[in-house]
Amino acid sequence: MISGIEGAGDAITGGLIARAVEPDAGETAHDAEGNCLNCGAALVGPHCHQCGQPGHVHRTLGAFFHDLLHGVLHFEGKIWRTLPLLAWKPGELTRRYIAGERARFVSPIALFLFSVFLMFAVFSLLGGPFGSGSSPEATREAARDVARETAQLDQRIASLERERQGTAARGQPTRTIDAQLRGLRQQRRAIETAQAFAIVPSNAPEGSTKSLDLRDAQANTGWAWLDHGIAKAQENPSLLLYKLQSNGYKFSWALIPISVPFVWLLFLHRRRYRAYHAYDHVVFVTYSIAFMSLMLVTLSLLQALGVSEALIGLAFTFVPPIHIYRDLRGAYQLGWFSALWRTAALLVIAFFAAMIFFTLLLALGMLG
Repeated sequence: MISGIEGAGDAITGGLIARAVEPDAGETAHDAEGNCLNCGAALVGPHCHQCGQPGHVHRTLGAFFHDLLHGVLHFEGKIWRTLPLLAWKPGELTRRYIAGERARFVSPIALFLFSVFLMFAVFSLLGGPFGSGSSPEATREAARDVARETAQLDQRIASLERERQGTAARGQPTRTIDAQLRGLRQQRRAIETAQAFAIVPSNAPEGSTKSLDLRDAQANTGWAWLDHGIAKAQENPSLLLYKLQSNGYKFSWALIPISVPFVWLLFLHRRRYRAYHAYDHVVFVTYSIAFMSLMLVTLSLLQALGVSEALIGLAFTFVPPIHIYRDLRGAYQLGWFSALWRTAALLVIAFFAAMIFFTLLLALGMLG
């Protein structure tokens, strides 16, 4: 219940922040007469030309809740002109916004803020589009699988060591057995390394071997500050997971500066594309990330309504590349081939940007 309330609070907070950076320009208002109630200047329109306060103010509960809904979800005007274009003609939206049609549409940063906060709020309430994450039972089952594999490796290593002793006692060569032992020990060390960095509760697996306890995993990277961070993560992996989730939306804006240089490089080799400013690439990237966030929100809602994971998986696989392709063609006025290869490049870029972002979150979680 508490996490659900926190999730709803995140959505409201995100909407209010988005509204704070999104002016009322272009929205309908009624002319008012008399003097401004704030500064006393004579009114010549719906807003005071001196301080900007609306000429007509409300003092009813209905008006208060109207303002709340309007501020959180931005029901009126711009959102209904922005979302259809963002979904089906994203390139046209980007191009028109860059060209100066600012009052008609929700700004990229406002839409980005709201969509990201909404995404984390929905994930908190319903989980992601492919389930709500690893349940305790799933975690225990995974730990049991690892424990079984580790026990089997230990048995095979012990058996080969006994065989090697007997072979050496008879004066026979042991090269083949030694090679097998090296391979098995390498597998064993790989499992130990994976356990050292895995987010698995130390008390989760019932009947698992002692090696599954993160507190027993030793990490020695040579950097004292990193070893200290890993040790803290091992002591309290649940706290690390909380920090990852908390920092995820706090630093979601970092995806924009991470992605923009890569997009800029895609157009560096052609002279006619050099006319695009860094601002243009920022608008393109910000609207694109906002769409992907809203898509994940939609898929999560569909998953909660019982839509099969196969259909959700198909949408998750095909919608992003189609959207990026249409966005590139419309925003940069590309031909089909130029848009196609840049779409493939952007999908790779998105993967690396996500890895950089996750590494940043992981570092903040372990060292913060």
